[in-house]
Amino acid sequence: MRSVNVTMDQMSTTLDTRTPAKNAGDTSFFGHPKMLASLFSVEMWERFSFYGMQGILLYYMYFTADHGGLSIDKSLAAGLVGAYGGGVYLSTILGAWLADRLFGSERVLFGSAIMIMAGHVALALLPGIPGLVAGLVLVGIGSGGLKANATALVGTLYGEKDERRDAGFSIFYMGINLGALIGPLVTGWLQESDGFHWGFGAAAIGMAIGLVIYALGRNKLPEEAHRVPNPLPSAQRSRYGLIFFGIAVVIAVLLMTGVVNPGNLARSMAYAAIVASLIYFTLIFRSKKVTPFERKRVVAFIPLYIASAAFWALFQQQFTFIAVYSEEKLDRNLFGWEMPAAWVQSINPVFIIVFAGVMAALWTKLGPKQPGSPIKFAAGLFVMGLAFLAFIPLTGAGKTPLLVLVGILFLFTLAELFLSPIGLSVSTKLAPKAFHTQMVALFFLSVSLGTALAGILAGLYNPDDELPYFLGVGGTAVVIAVALAAGSPAIKKLMGGVR
Repeated sequence: MRSVNVTMDQMSTTLDTRTPAKNAGDTSFFGHPKMLASLFSVEMWERFSFYGMQGILLYYMYFTADHGGLSIDKSLAAGLVGAYGGGVYLSTILGAWLADRLFGSERVLFGSAIMIMAGHVALALLPGIPGLVAGLVLVGIGSGGLKANATALVGTLYGEKDERRDAGFSIFYMGINLGALIGPLVTGWLQESDGFHWGFGAAAIGMAIGLVIYALGRNKLPEEAHRVPNPLPSAQRSRYGLIFFGIAVVIAVLLMTGVVNPGNLARSMAYAAIVASLIYFTLIFRSKKVTPFERKRVVAFIPLYIASAAFWALFQQQFTFIAVYSEEKLDRNLFGWEMPAAWVQSINPVFIIVFAGVMAALWTKLGPKQPGSPIKFAAGLFVMGLAFLAFIPLTGAGKTPLLVLVGILFLFTLAELFLSPIGLSVSTKLAPKAFHTQMVALFFLSVSLGTALAGILAGLYNPDDELPYFLGVGGTAVVIAVALAAGSPAIKKLMGGVR
């Protein structure tokens, strides 16, 4: 998912044609504007804290009290992790709306970073369930706000025709993957040696470092970074305030009455993503601003949305099923020393760093000969299914060799590179002119739905009878991929020239 974090915002920032004049001659950071270093830092440390925390989160939930955990049922814990991930991507919509209508990207990012740090502090210092709830709510909402705005600020450093723009995003992208790589290594080691709260504390310190570096230079960002693109009229603020208050009341009532509870939270999050998606699709299809030609393109996006949700339902199991598997079934012995299970979460970022450029170069070299988006989606989902089917020979064979899991996670990465970087690209290309943001939101919602499903599916995994799980999950993904590939010619016609 690391590549989507940049791609989504990078696609939206290309719409801005303003060139911040005060940065035109600024080459103080490896030939780039000085503020890129600050934004690089805050994103790197945010990813360090986010993936570092997520690397040990599931273990904290289901480990017994004598091992420092909360003794939550393993299936329930996996569902909660999935619900939390789904909530993060749902909250990106709120973060984007607050930036566009009320505060601007810079202030939303700064406030979100403070929330994230506070959440990690809560996980580190508050014991038991209260600390878990407070920490996840703060980190989840904060991460959604930061995801929606961090790279939008990078876009304000460059004009559309600034030749440094793509290289600047590449440097920023490296920050994401460095943080995602280092975070689980540090928190996993601390969790093993000193306990979970030390690991969460490291995540809080990392976020604090990034926040301080950013705060020292935030006033040097271009004026564009502080602008509210589409200010909400004062007359409408009370109306929207009442809407948000009403939503909060409904959520509170559902939680207090037990209609939504820990046992069905992942399903509730999935339902929320589905309902929000249906609302967006309905708004687009019914709008008089959408032409018949544009409406066909939106129809073409529907099978891609389904494929995306299915893909993330498997890929995001790195933090649910793969986390459990790594702790219980993986041989982590390295020359007499047992590697922390959380370190497995750093394998995917290594592959991303190594191969993202290779895939980008491949698509560039192929040019017009490269496969279209539906085929790329199908290939990504097919490889993702193969990754789960690759577990089948390992069933009943005792401990899994580390190199075998590394190979399976390479398939995860390959699948991600087929689908993730072009997901937002194709959604913006297929979007009607009047609904560009809503189509971006739909892609976010497919990720949210898939992440929630990852928690639900992981709860079905039975270590004593693994074959049905691997065959069912992997086989279903392969079938959907084949169906998408078969329908690719019809989808391409509806796409109206978009590849």
